[in-house]
Amino acid sequence: HAMPDGGSLTVRTSNITERQSQKLDHHGMPVGEYVLMEVEDTGTGMSPEVLGKIFEPYFTTKAVGKGSGFGLSSVYGIIKQSSGFIYADSVPGKGSTFRIYLPRYLPENDEEVAVLKERDKDKKKAQTADLTGTGRVLLVEDEDIVRSFAVRALKRQGYEVLEASSGVEALEVMAAIEGRVDIVVSDVVMPEMDGPAMAKELRKKNPDLKIIFVSGYPREHFDTILGNDQNFAFLPKPFSLPQLAAKVKEQLQLERE
Repeated sequence: HAMPDGGSLTVRTSNITERQSQKLDHHGMPVGEYVLMEVEDTGTGMSPEVLGKIFEPYFTTKAVGKGSGFGLSSVYGIIKQSSGFIYADSVPGKGSTFRIYLPRYLPENDEEVAVLKERDKDKKKAQTADLTGTGRVLLVEDEDIVRSFAVRALKRQGYEVLEASSGVEALEVMAAIEGRVDIVVSDVVMPEMDGPAMAKELRKKNPDLKIIFVSGYPREHFDTILGNDQNFAFLPKPFSLPQLAAKVKEQLQLERE
C-alpha cells in the first residue's frame, strides 16, 4: 500500500549496546541494551500531521473498506506488551522507516540458563500434546495466508472448519447454516466489520455462542468494547498453530463438562 508503483523494502536487525542507546534521541526510552529491527520503504511517505497519528486506534488514510485503522495500533500494543518501543520517521515522496527496540535478554547465571532450558522442554511437551477434537469451527480472518494455515491446522486435529474473510461474510455464513457452529475464532481487525461488532450481531441470535478473539491488544481492551457481561476467550498475538488448536479444544471441553 505504501509503494503502489513498486520500490524497495529493507529489513535490518542489530544489537544496541547501552552506550549506543545513550546517544539515541528517543524520548521515553530508558538507557539499556536492545535488539533493534528497522523496516524501511521507498514509498509515498507521510506528512508530519499523519505521522503524529499513525499509532492511534481507528486512524487510517486508506479508503473506506481498505483499512480499519487498527494495524499500526496493534503493532504498538504488541511492542508495548513486550516492554519495547517503536519510532517512525517519514519524508513525503521518499518513504518511511520504522524502528522497533526490544529489551535484550541476557541470562545472568547458570541457574537461570537451566530454567530457560526447562521452559523449552515444557514448550516441546505442549507441542506434542493431544490437540485433537471434534466440532464445527467458524474461523474469521481477513488475511488469506493466515486463514488458510489456521484452517488446515484445525482440520488436521479433526475439526470441521468453515471460514470467512470478514465480519460481514461471517454473518452470511452463519445465516446460511442457521447458526449451527460450536465455536467462532475471530481476528479483531477486519475490513467492513470488526470482530467485536460481529460478535454482538451473532449473539443477538445465540447469546451463549462461544467466541475466541485473537489480537495484539490486551484482553482489557475488549472488556471495554464488549462490556464485562460478555463472555469470550482470548488468544494474544503472536501465537502458534498448536496454541490455537489447544485454545479451541479447551473452550469446547468447558462447554461439554
